[in-house]
Amino acid sequence: MHKSDSIVIIPTYNERENIENIIRAVMGLEHGFHILIIDDGSPDGTAAIVKGLMEVEFAGRLHLVERKGKLGLGTAYIAGFKWSLEHGYDYIFEMDADFSHDPKDLPRLYAACAEDGADVAIGSRYVTGVNVVNWPMGRVLMSYFASKYVRIITGCPIHDTTAGFKCYRRKVLETIDLDKIRFKGYAFQIEMKFTAYKLGFRIAEVPVIFVNRQLGVSKMSGGIFSEALFGVIKLRWAALTGKIQPKKA
Repeated sequence: MHKSDSIVIIPTYNERENIENIIRAVMGLEHGFHILIIDDGSPDGTAAIVKGLMEVEFAGRLHLVERKGKLGLGTAYIAGFKWSLEHGYDYIFEMDADFSHDPKDLPRLYAACAEDGADVAIGSRYVTGVNVVNWPMGRVLMSYFASKYVRIITGCPIHDTTAGFKCYRRKVLETIDLDKIRFKGYAFQIEMKFTAYKLGFRIAEVPVIFVNRQLGVSKMSGGIFSEALFGVIKLRWAALTGKIQPKKA
């Protein structure tokens, strides 16, 4: 069994065009990251590709959890967090399969936590301006102003509140009551950051460049934006009423 203190969680649904390349890119990094794929029953055979790589090349470093049907991004990560905690990892990452998150930035997120003392490291598009490539202007504006909106409503001092490229120290995920995280889409990313912030954890933003996917189909939808729009108000109310509390021992 190969040992590592770090695992990268990658949720997938119909990512056969990207999955082998993203796995090889992460596995090729010097640090020795492990990977956990959470596949929501991809009909295109994504899971079969992962299984083949597990058996032939990456036994002990590549792991797979298969779920039945599209159950949402948030629940995929929650399942991945619990699996990673049970298996003893100290640094737990979120990353997309489509190369919008550059695997070469993983060591920088790791260093922000392991060396510089952050509890959560965020790969941030907006901490040094607007760092996105090949995004439609509408998406750029929606994402940028969504983060501004979240900052105004919640008072959370994070520039990229909707980012999905992150590293958590183990203690953060042990402290957050994962069973009480309510949102599944875009708002999940906001809720996790806001909860970590309200519980007093140190959050660092690491500037990265996001590149729009080149292969496969985006899973973005209008529904996840509306969830975020109204979810932020619910998060603010939860904070005001003292409902954001550490997990009970």
